[in-house]
Amino acid sequence: MFFGLLFWVFIIALAYLLIKWLVNQNKTHKEEQMSALEIAKIRYAKGEINVEEFEEIKKLIV
Repeated sequence: MFFGLLFWVFIIALAYLLIKWLVNQNKTHKEEQMSALEIAKIRYAKGEINVEEFEEIKKLIV
C-alpha cells in the first residue's frame, strides 16, 4: 500500500514538472519569435532608447 501511494506521488510530481517545463519552453519560444521592430518598440516604451535611436533602428530594419 505504501508503494502504491509513493508511485502516485511520483507520477503527480513528474506531471507537474513536465507541465512547468513546457510552459517555460513556450515563453522562451515566444521571445525568440519577436521581430527586431517589436523589440525596438519595447525598448522605446521602457525609455531605454530615445526617439532618434528608435527612428534610426526603424530605418535600418525596413
